[in-house]
Amino acid sequence: MANALFERCRGQFFVMTGPCALESRELALATARELARIAEELDIPLIFKSSFDKANRTSLTSFRGPGLRRGLDWLAEIKDATGLPVVTDIHLPEQAERVAEVADVLQIPAFLCRQTDLLVAAAKTNRIINVKKGQFLAPWDMRHALDKLRDSGNTDVWLTERGASFGYNNLVVDMRSIPEMQNLGVPVVMDATHSVQLPGGQGGCSGGQRQYVPVLARAAVAAGADGVFLEVHPDPDSALCDGPNSWPLGQTRELLATLRSLWSLTHD
Repeated sequence: MANALFERCRGQFFVMTGPCALESRELALATARELARIAEELDIPLIFKSSFDKANRTSLTSFRGPGLRRGLDWLAEIKDATGLPVVTDIHLPEQAERVAEVADVLQIPAFLCRQTDLLVAAAKTNRIINVKKGQFLAPWDMRHALDKLRDSGNTDVWLTERGASFGYNNLVVDMRSIPEMQNLGVPVVMDATHSVQLPGGQGGCSGGQRQYVPVLARAAVAAGADGVFLEVHPDPDSALCDGPNSWPLGQTRELLATLRSLWSLTHD
C-alpha cells in the first residue's frame, strides 16, 4: 500500500494529522473517525498520525503512550474502522519491521534524523519514510539522511520541516527550507504544530504557541509545501502530550479547507 499511497499524495495537497500520542483507544478512534469524515468531505488524502511511544519527552515522569504492542493494536483497529492509512514514530532499528506490519508511513523523529541504523532499518521495510529535519540541521544537510535511505533501497521519502533552534526554548521557521529540501528531489511537509513548540519552555515539559499554527501552515503552503503535518486533539488543554502546540480538532476542518484552497492557488 505504501507505494500506492506515495503516488496518491504526489501532486496534491495531503495531510498527516492526529493526537501526538495514543492516550486511549477510545480517544484515538473517535478522533480518527472525525478526521476521516473531514478528509472525505474535503477530498484530501489524510494519514492518521499518533505515537505508541514518545521516547524523547522532557521528563522521566511524562506520559509516553501505551507501548509498542498495544499501540499497534489500536492503530490496526483505527485503520480497519476508518480506512485511513497511519503514520507513527519509530525510535529503534528493531522496531521498524514490526511497526511496518501496521503503519503505512514510518516517521523518523527530528532528534534521530542522523541515526544511520534507524534509517537503514526503516528503508528496508519498503514503507514510506517521513524524516523530520533536526532542529540542529540546515535544510541542505538533510541530503545525507536522504542518501542513507536511497542507498538502502527506498526512494519513497518525505522530508518534514519542523523549525530550527533559535536560542533557548524557542524555534523559528525559515521558509527557504521548503524549496531547499524540495531541490533534493522529494516532497516536503510542514509540521505546523511542532514548529510553534517552546522546547522545555514549561520547565519539566515543552510549551507552545498554538495561536500561530494557522499562520505557519498557511505560510508554508504558500511557499510551496507539498503537505502539512498537524497534531490535533479534541481538548488540547487536557492532552497528555504536546497540548500547548496541538490544534483543536473542532477547528481542524476549517483550517484544512483553507490550506487546500491555498494549495490549489499556488500549485496551478
